Amino acid sequence: MSALVFHMIGGAPDPVAPFSHAVEADGWVMLTGQMPFTGTSNTSAYPETIEDQTRQVMHNLQAVLTGCGLTMADVASVRIYLLHFDEDYARMNAVYATYFAEGRRPARTCIGVSGLARGARIEIDMVARRPASA
Repeated sequence: MSALVFHMIGGAPDPVAPFSHAVEADGWVMLTGQMPFTGTSNTSAYPETIEDQTRQVMHNLQAVLTGCGLTMADVASVRIYLLHFDEDYARMNAVYATYFAEGRRPARTCIGVSGLARGARIEIDMVARRPASA
């Protein structure tokens, strides 16, 4: 069993609390939930619509994945948190589905919540796995 590796990724948004962008153990990489910050400052503005917030969160997650040497194809599991579940679920799904090939979509849970940091409508976290060495 390998030691934990704590990743802080340059170019990814600054954390809103005391956490790492990702933590890795034995080839598994757990990505902290990302918010829809449009810049690297955790006081950056959020886009207004759920579609644009979803795109921004996925962009921020891709920055963390890239910083860890991974891609969306390495993602095994996703958790999505929605502030306005009934209103935003279908519209978020339409955007989310474009990030993964049909037939290769990660396991997923989507949860309605009563609040998210800094008034976001969405937060997404991921678990990825490094490809096996050849």
